[in-house]
Amino acid sequence: MSHNTFGKMLRITTWGESHGDLIGCVLDGCPPNIELTLDEIQFHLNRRKPGQSKYTTQRKEDDIVEVVSGVLKNKNGSLTTTGTPISLIIKNTNQRSKDYSDIEDKFRPGHADFAYMKKYGLRDPSGGGRSSARETAMRVAGAAIARKIVPDIKIRAALIQMGPYAINRDNWDWDFVDQNPFFSPDNSIIAKWKNHLEKVRKDGDSTGAIIEVVAENVPIGLGEPIYGKLDQEISSAMMSINAVKAVEIGAGFKTASMTGSDNADEIIVKDGITKFLSNNAGGILGGISTGQDIIVRFAVKPTSSILKPQKTINSQDKQTTIVTRGRHDPCVGIRAVPIGEAMLALVLADQFLRNRGQIG
Repeated sequence: MSHNTFGKMLRITTWGESHGDLIGCVLDGCPPNIELTLDEIQFHLNRRKPGQSKYTTQRKEDDIVEVVSGVLKNKNGSLTTTGTPISLIIKNTNQRSKDYSDIEDKFRPGHADFAYMKKYGLRDPSGGGRSSARETAMRVAGAAIARKIVPDIKIRAALIQMGPYAINRDNWDWDFVDQNPFFSPDNSIIAKWKNHLEKVRKDGDSTGAIIEVVAENVPIGLGEPIYGKLDQEISSAMMSINAVKAVEIGAGFKTASMTGSDNADEIIVKDGITKFLSNNAGGILGGISTGQDIIVRFAVKPTSSILKPQKTINSQDKQTTIVTRGRHDPCVGIRAVPIGEAMLALVLADQFLRNRGQIG
């Protein structure tokens, strides 16, 4: 399988399978002399790891990260990047491959099983192998270092819709996001989401979600006007996350119903400072950052592993039915929040380094 690397100047290559002994990544192109700590990486991994509430998969993984190359260890316990490839690993400790023994010859609807088998002539039935969202832990780990490359940029994300229930944006509170199991910025929606999840779980089903990611203090000028558009690469990054089926920047799909005068972000000068009167463009014009907040949303489909019996076929192309047991998220979108942050961090750090190389 090819294409396990993302980025151009800053490149992350991930490796490993859902039920293998290890997962890992190599971050190549990181500048030298960046100081960081293991705790800074672990902080982001802890936000993503499974088994933290009854609303996510009950697979228990501590996701303890180890840095095995590319850094010098300082006397104070911190690490300094050397400019060489940084290798990170996480040990898998709670695999239960037996959960998949009953369905190893069947294709799970909504999963990559069918496409993998037709493309490669084989597949890993244990948790999906390489196609599992377990791989995204290494994106989060690598992105924790990428954040240090442009430390002034602040990247945050929140769950803004689960199933049919969207937040009230007037109640948006960033401080509340890490105080609830859903990464919600709106306290008033929590009860509805709990009831909704309990219902779909009782029905043996699952639900989708929408996540919004915001980057503040982004420098002007990141991105290229043709094939290296910033919004193009952000969209590619978000679409690479498991189960993501739609991405929008700024006003996104709403722009189709706007007039030109409604959609245009007018520009004024006030007290000698250039300002935009709105941000329908999501901080990007002509593929280049404007200095406004970058705003991106992505939709995550309902978890495909459900307890409801579904029609499918087996590897002999015979009609059958399937029930997917095991430990699965009733809403995989919940744990996609820190993954969305990670992918935006990787894109912005890569674009920053490319811009520095071109412009100086």
